[in-house]
Amino acid sequence: MTNPALDNGARPAEKPSMSSTTPALLAPERAQQLAAEFGLKPDEYDRVLAILGRAPSLTELGIFSVMWSEHCSYKSSRVWLRQLPTKAPWVIHGPGENAGVIDIGEGLAAVFKMESHNHPSFIEPYQGAATGVGGILRDVFTMGARPIANLNALRFGAPEHPKTRRILDGVVRGIGGYGNCVGVPTVGGEVNFHPSYNGNPLVNAMTVGIARKDKIFLSAAAGIGNPVVYVGSKTGRDGIHGATMSSAEFSADSEEKRPTVQVGDPYAEKLLIEACMELMATDVIVAIQDMGAAGLTSSSVEMAGKGGVGIELVLDHVPQRETGMTAYEMMLSESQERMLMILKPGQEHVAEAIFRKWELDFAVIGHLTDTGRIVIRHKGALEADIPLAPLESEAPLYHRPTAETPRQPVLEAATVADPAGLQAALLTLVGSPDLCSRRWIWDQYDSTVGGQTVKRPGAADAAIVRLEDSARALAMTTDCTPRYCVADPEEGGRQAVAEAWRNITATGATPLAITDNMNFGNPEKPEIMGQFAAAVRGMASACTALDFPVVSGNVSLYNETEGKGILPTPAIGAVGVIEDVAKAIGYGLAEGLELVLVGETAGWLGQSLWLREIAGREEGAPPPVDLAAERRHGDFIRARILDGTVVACHDVADGGVLVAAAEMAMEGGVGATLEAAPAGLPAHAFWFGEDQGRYVVATRDAAALLAAAAAAGVPARKLGRSGGKDLVVAGGVTISVAELRAAHERFLPALMAR
Repeated sequence: MTNPALDNGARPAEKPSMSSTTPALLAPERAQQLAAEFGLKPDEYDRVLAILGRAPSLTELGIFSVMWSEHCSYKSSRVWLRQLPTKAPWVIHGPGENAGVIDIGEGLAAVFKMESHNHPSFIEPYQGAATGVGGILRDVFTMGARPIANLNALRFGAPEHPKTRRILDGVVRGIGGYGNCVGVPTVGGEVNFHPSYNGNPLVNAMTVGIARKDKIFLSAAAGIGNPVVYVGSKTGRDGIHGATMSSAEFSADSEEKRPTVQVGDPYAEKLLIEACMELMATDVIVAIQDMGAAGLTSSSVEMAGKGGVGIELVLDHVPQRETGMTAYEMMLSESQERMLMILKPGQEHVAEAIFRKWELDFAVIGHLTDTGRIVIRHKGALEADIPLAPLESEAPLYHRPTAETPRQPVLEAATVADPAGLQAALLTLVGSPDLCSRRWIWDQYDSTVGGQTVKRPGAADAAIVRLEDSARALAMTTDCTPRYCVADPEEGGRQAVAEAWRNITATGATPLAITDNMNFGNPEKPEIMGQFAAAVRGMASACTALDFPVVSGNVSLYNETEGKGILPTPAIGAVGVIEDVAKAIGYGLAEGLELVLVGETAGWLGQSLWLREIAGREEGAPPPVDLAAERRHGDFIRARILDGTVVACHDVADGGVLVAAAEMAMEGGVGATLEAAPAGLPAHAFWFGEDQGRYVVATRDAAALLAAAAAAGVPARKLGRSGGKDLVVAGGVTISVAELRAAHERFLPALMAR
C-alpha cells in the first residue's frame, strides 16, 4: 500500500488556508477507498461521516481508523471482557489505565501488564520483539513504577517449518537485546511450538514494576490551558498504521509490511526511564501517557477523552528525525521511546531542564481546551477537528455471532495402549520441543541485572525478585496450555488461570492478581468468537474462585495467515508476594528428602503431551479443573512451605508426575527412587497423565506431611525418596540424571545450529 500521506490520489475538495476553519477534505471516492485500506468497514465509515457532518481530511480519517481498529478499540472483545472480575481490596487500579496496580504492603504497589507484539514479530522478528519489550516497559514506568522484571510468553511454529528457526532467533535476540541494554532483568516466561503458529508467532511481553502506592501517575488530562508536552525520541515514519496492521489477518505478502514495524533504541529507553523517574519526584506532572499503538493519536485522544477536556496540537513543534513529515504521518507514527505529558502551568522549565540533562527531546506541542475536541494544526493549516466524546462513545462495539466448540469425549486411560514404555517415553518427553531445556534462550537474557533476582529461570515454578531494602519479594509467572484451549476453550481458560496461581503458590508466595493476553484468530468467524467467549468464561470462574482478579491485559485478534488461525491462546501473567524471601523455594532436589504427591491422580491422558508426543494423537477432552480442590490444595502447600515442612515443590503440569520428578532431579543434580504406580491404573497413565491441582513436594518428614494433608482433606501419597545419581521407578526403570539432562539440553542448540 502506498503511503496516502505522500500521495492522496485525488485533489482535496478544499485547499487549506491560514484562516480555514475546515481541514482539507478528501474527495468522496478517495475517502471511501482509503477508509477500506485503513480497515474501516463501510458502516463504520458512514459513522465517521455522521460524527463529522462532512467528509474527513486525510489526518482525520487516519485518526478514526486507528482509534477504531481492533487493536485500539477492542470492538469485538469488550462485551466479553466485562465478565472478568477486576476488583479486590488490594487492587488500586484495574483495567483502563496503562497497567494494573495492586497494593503489596509497606506502602508499595506492584504495577504490571502483558501485551502482544505478534504481527510485527512475524514481519521483522528482532525489532518486533524488541519494541514489544520497550512498549510494555513504558506502560509500567509511565505510572511512576520503576521496572524490576520482564517476562515473556512465546509461541512458534513447528520446529521443522522453514521460517521457525529465523523467527525464534530474531525474537529471542530482540527480547534479550532490548531488555539487557535497558538494565531490566528478564526472569521468566514460557515457549511452545505448534504448526498453528507457522505463519503467526505469538510474542507476549510482560513487565512488573514497583512504585509508592501514594505516588501513582494516571493518564487523564486536566487543567484548561495546561501545556501538552512531548518528550523522548524524535518522530519518524516507522510504524505508521501499525495498529491497523495488527488488526487484520496476514496474507502471502505480509512480510512486505516492514515499514509498519517500529524500530527501537533501548539506550534511549533507559534515558527516558531515568528522566521520567526524576521528573516524577517533583510535583509538576498532571497526567502522563506512553505513545504506544497509534502513537501521538492514541495518547492525545485517550488523555483528553479520559479527562473530559479538549486538546489542541501544533505539529510544527513535534521533534522530527525525517524531513517533510506530514500531519498524517506524525499523528500515526509509532516511533518508539516517546511520552506525552500534561504539566502544571509555568512548570515547563523544570521538566525541560531534566529532559535536556538526559539528552532527550522536549517540546511543548499544544495545550488543553474546554472544547471537547481534538484540533490539529500544521504549517498554519487546520489538519483535523474532531469531537472527542463520539470518537469513544460511537466506536464500534460488536456482538459477533459465536459457535460453541464441540466437546470431545473423555479418553479412558485403560483404552490407550503404551507404545514406548516409561523410560523411552520420559527421555522423549524431556527432550521434546515443549519440554526441552530453555537454556539456549535464557542464556541470551540477563536475568540478574539489578542484583535482586532470587530464583532465576528454570529454578522454580515462578521467578522471585526481591524488593530492594526489604525482606519481601514478588513472585511472577506466565502460563497457558493452548492444546487444552482448542479442545475446550472454557476449560482451557480456567486451567490457564489455575496453573498460574499454582506456579506462584509452589514458591511459597501468595497469588494476588493477573494480567492477560488474549491471542485468538479472526473474530468474524463464529467458531473463533466462540473460543474467545468460552475462554473468558473459564478465566472468570477461576479468577473468582481463587481471588485472583484481572487488573490489566491485552487482546490480539486476527492471528491468522491465509485463513489459518492459531490455537486459542489466552496467556496469563501472574504476580504474588512473599513476606520473607528466605522462605521462597524452588524445585531442585537435595539428597535424603522424601517425596510426596499432593492431589488426586486419575491418569488423565486426553490432550496430554504424552498422548501427542508418544502416541501420536491429539484428541480427547482436556483435564477438568476442580477450582475448590485447587484452592484447598494450594493453600495447604503454601502453608507447608512457609512453616518449613516442604523444602522443594514443583506443580504437576505438562508431562505429568514423572516429568515433574525428572525436572526436580535435573535441577538439583540428585536422583530419586520412586514407588510403583498404584494398582488398577495403567503405569503410563499414572506417570504421564495431566490431572490438575497437583504438586510433587520434597520434605524431611513425609509421615507428618501426610498426616497434615489428611487432616486438611487434601489427597496425598508417598512417592519416593531423593538420592543418588539415577532416577529409578520401581518395576525396572533406571535412568541416570546425566542421561536425562543430556536429552533435555539437546533440542534447542541442535535446532539453532542447523
